[in-house]
Amino acid sequence: MIEFLRKLWEVDSLAPHGICLLWRPELIWTHVVSDTLIALAYFSIPGALATFVSRRPDVVFGWMFWSFAVFITACGATHLLAIWTLWVPDYGVEALVKAVTALASVATAIALWKLLPQALALPSPTQLRRANEELQARILERDRALAALEQATAEQQRTEALLRQSQKMEAIGQLTGGVAHDFNNLLNVVLANLERVERRLAPDHPLLAPVRDAMTGAERAAAVTHKLLAFARKQPLSPVNSDVNGLIGAFAELLRGTIGRQIRLETDLAPGLPPVHIDPNQFENAILNLAVNARDAMPKGGVLTLATRALRPEEGAGLAGGPAAEGLVVEVRDTGAGMSPEVAARAFEPFFTTKPLGQGTGLGLSQVFGFTQQSGGSAVIVIGPQGGTTVRLLFPARPAPAPVQAGKPAETPAALPGGLSWAAT
Repeated sequence: MIEFLRKLWEVDSLAPHGICLLWRPELIWTHVVSDTLIALAYFSIPGALATFVSRRPDVVFGWMFWSFAVFITACGATHLLAIWTLWVPDYGVEALVKAVTALASVATAIALWKLLPQALALPSPTQLRRANEELQARILERDRALAALEQATAEQQRTEALLRQSQKMEAIGQLTGGVAHDFNNLLNVVLANLERVERRLAPDHPLLAPVRDAMTGAERAAAVTHKLLAFARKQPLSPVNSDVNGLIGAFAELLRGTIGRQIRLETDLAPGLPPVHIDPNQFENAILNLAVNARDAMPKGGVLTLATRALRPEEGAGLAGGPAAEGLVVEVRDTGAGMSPEVAARAFEPFFTTKPLGQGTGLGLSQVFGFTQQSGGSAVIVIGPQGGTTVRLLFPARPAPAPVQAGKPAETPAALPGGLSWAAT
């Protein structure tokens, strides 16, 4: 083996390859330039492969790229030796380099043929593009499903909030109605006895003034119980078929004197509205309560609008007669600062008020709410996007049904866009 290697390194008996070319310059330099360019290309290709594999560790069969790099580098070395042997007959070294190149090429070829089935099983760029498009479609479908789920969840939470508010108002109504009814009976006894005492006292009797003051206080307490009974839908009503536009037109002058000069009163009454079965006096009281609240919400002046229009089908869901019921809507709109959703959610509760102490009992809106419910209608508060508040009173055109029994809730009215509605209590 050592003798074999020694003979490979012997160059004394060998002639350089240039002699075979008769040292013709055109042949010598053609070989030199060609082999140089081939060697440079062979050396640059492994560098590119090594850079690619190093920066893309996710590439499948990366080791195969390194095998090609070794094989091509060995090929480049053989071309450099071809230039060297033109002048120096180191054919033994050239033979060893070629042997290494042969081993690398055979190993690479065998590995490549074994790898070919696995390489063919890899997805093509077209298949990857289609898979990517399918994945994007599924992601879009998932996003739509998530959006629909979020919308359904929000709607469920909104429905649950309305249900809780309905149950809360029902409980308050039952408690308020029971207490107000019993308290009203007691006040009737007190007033009756005070009237008997007043009739028996002489005009100059020193107890006459205190008795009359007691009667005045009892009458005010009776007025409060009347409002509580209105909220609980237990007040006696005298409903008749009424022209709402006519009632508002006749009542407008009284409202102008009530709201003051700083507030301009406007009316927008739709013609041809059907008559509704309501108590005219209680209707006027409801409009008066809403006008007073609107006045207090506009201390620096503004516009108060009383409007009427026909009932839309989607608004009749919670009214007597169902979604197909005909009727009308009375709107009381102001241009005040408006109210927050939290305040609007509790506005119809008895004794709830945002006014300073001593400036409101908190029974005005609750009385309006009870009157509309007892009349088979509904009340809705709509918060304006630019401020202001609108209270909508919805009444069915059909005759009102039999009075609702105490504690029996009415159907929850459908909430209008931008508004808050409550079930009957």
